[in-house]
Amino acid sequence: MITLLNVSKKIGSRVLFDDIQVTFNPGCRYGLTGPNGAGKSTLLKIVMGLEEPTSGKITLPKKVGYLRQNIEDFREERLVDVILMGNRRLWDALVERDALYETEMTDEIGIRLGDLEEIIGNEDGYTAESEAEALLEGIGIPSSLHYEKMHTIPTDRQFRIMLCQALFGNPQALILDEPTNHLDLESIRWLEGFLCNYKGVLVVVSHDRHFLNAVTTHIADIDYETLIIYSGNYDDMLVAKTAVRERSEDENKSKEKKIAQLKEFVSKFGAGTRASQVQSRIREIDRLQPQELKKSNIQRPYIRFYPPEKGSGEIVCKMDHVSKSYPGIEVLKDLNLEIRRGDKIAVIGNNGKGKTTLLKLLAGVLKEDSGKLETGHNVQMGYFPQNHHDCIDKKSSETAFEWLKKQRAGIYDQDVRSILGKMLFGGDDAFKSVSHLSGGETARLIIGKLMLCNYNVLVLDEPNNHLDLEAVSALAWALEDFKGTAVFASHDRDLIQKAATKIISFEKDKVRVFRGNPDEYFAAYKP
Repeated sequence: MITLLNVSKKIGSRVLFDDIQVTFNPGCRYGLTGPNGAGKSTLLKIVMGLEEPTSGKITLPKKVGYLRQNIEDFREERLVDVILMGNRRLWDALVERDALYETEMTDEIGIRLGDLEEIIGNEDGYTAESEAEALLEGIGIPSSLHYEKMHTIPTDRQFRIMLCQALFGNPQALILDEPTNHLDLESIRWLEGFLCNYKGVLVVVSHDRHFLNAVTTHIADIDYETLIIYSGNYDDMLVAKTAVRERSEDENKSKEKKIAQLKEFVSKFGAGTRASQVQSRIREIDRLQPQELKKSNIQRPYIRFYPPEKGSGEIVCKMDHVSKSYPGIEVLKDLNLEIRRGDKIAVIGNNGKGKTTLLKLLAGVLKEDSGKLETGHNVQMGYFPQNHHDCIDKKSSETAFEWLKKQRAGIYDQDVRSILGKMLFGGDDAFKSVSHLSGGETARLIIGKLMLCNYNVLVLDEPNNHLDLEAVSALAWALEDFKGTAVFASHDRDLIQKAATKIISFEKDKVRVFRGNPDEYFAAYKP
């Protein structure tokens, strides 16, 4: 089990959480939730001893798997070896044993080798490589790469290796911060199955609502400057949390009504002969004073896309035998595709198959090598790039307000401020430099541009990246309600389940177009 005793963390005058007392129990899978900036990653670092709490104490089991982000430290290591390093005791024994076999044998070295072989046996070291290879296969890394060095594979796959490192060696507890980042849908489904069968303590942070609902048995929610444990998954927590808040608010309203009646009695008879009754009412007023409710830190942006009255033509885009290559790699070949007005299309598939290339072609960012791509009549297209730097110069000194205002000629200041407010840039936050915006703030600002400019076609490449759960839910609702056409790539099952009516799937040897949502697609084509 993992125990937090009187744990607090303050940054300057700001309290992230105060006096947390909680135990995470074996066999339970906890989703750690809270909006961007609530302190989720900070709490995980405190648990792992990577950051000091302001006060308090942490107790951990002997073996803990932790998802690290320091991929550069492993760039010269073989993939299998990086996995084995997840069990430090085993890895150190293997390294020392191999080094001793290179030296001249003595009685002392022989005794030490015996000790090391005992450690390796106790840590299941003789089957460790096959276990590591099974993890790599499960996360989508082919056997041909297992003994290659980290720096020879793409960055997204390197993050998968770090996830396997955390999972390796049957740890008694798993601490995972955004494990679905850089995973495609198939890998996420594999991870869901793995974690649901895990018997230790799991604490996971994720902005993927579907993943949290599939995996968790409890939610540990950072709010009201503390950590509150709810039974059930994320959706269950929202229901329970809302009910508790509403009950507290109703109790306060009832108290306020009763106090008003008592004050009326005191005012009416305070100077008369009923002094004892008046004093009794005054004492009751003091007892009934409503409890001051702490403000919740949950905020949801208000996202709505309003296309112009004059929509696009019936055919929004048509591709006829379109091909696109990069040096040394063919990404799209002879692609035929037709996008119609009102389509809500989710583009899915393994990383590196061409999803971003397709969206860049649709948005006019790239030009096809061969074939023909035609854009339909009166198409007004808004584009959300996966790399925010393609849209916002993060070295610029301009403010969020200045950047947004220049996106549409002739727009009034109050209209810009209205959009910024809906995107949670209230007060002075509207005048933050774009260079100082977090990933979530930058994503919300780009979405604000799409709202401001009234496009009738939206092309979105991983728009949920960096957004918290509430913002992703707001985006899903907005896309579902949008009266125009939307094409978006995402690995967030909840987002595409709610918003998509059609799937473009990049499969091993072809691009499949499927009418229906992800559950229907997987039921039809994925065992």
